[in-house]
Amino acid sequence: MNYLEALSRRYSVKKFNHQIIPQETLHNILESGKLSASSLGLQPYKIVIVESEEMKQKLIPAFYNPSQISTCSHLIVIISKKVIEESYIRGYFNHISEVRETPMETLDPFRNSINQHINQKTHDEIFNWAEKQSYIVLANLMYAAAIENIDSCPMEGFRQDLIEEILNIEPETEKVTVTLALGFRSEEDHFQHMKKVRKPNEKLFKFI
Repeated sequence: MNYLEALSRRYSVKKFNHQIIPQETLHNILESGKLSASSLGLQPYKIVIVESEEMKQKLIPAFYNPSQISTCSHLIVIISKKVIEESYIRGYFNHISEVRETPMETLDPFRNSINQHINQKTHDEIFNWAEKQSYIVLANLMYAAAIENIDSCPMEGFRQDLIEEILNIEPETEKVTVTLALGFRSEEDHFQHMKKVRKPNEKLFKFI
């Protein structure tokens, strides 16, 4: 199955069949999120993978449409940073130095540039920027899942306060941005038989 076939087959599943995704396949999908493009390379987010039935049951009341949560194999929760601390940037550059075997002093110009860039932004601008990065991750996860023949459903319809309480999210420094249910579509989900509706090319694309 090529990527256009995979994307044509993809739809936002309303009900999964409880089947569990093989670990290797899940690993590949998560790696696509890890490899997502990220502004400045900072990856201002973290990804929580909910796989235990106990935790999924706890999360069901947090969602306005719980059918996906109660039937999916895994629930991915993408959490955006609201604050980019100096310690976070320091840890990032320590990691660069270690992975690339590069002396820290050679990274100072880049580090100073990032610090200046971050310090010029307001609290809201930082969070809006982090959320945009999180949606790039979401798109890559959905795309990889489609290629792996795994179904998905992105969801923003949840009670922010409840899901953050259950997942022990610190609301002062981070926020749940979006979630993604993964699994295999149920035969009972009639949405899979509906034709995909998208804008015609002449209304979507403009060549200049």
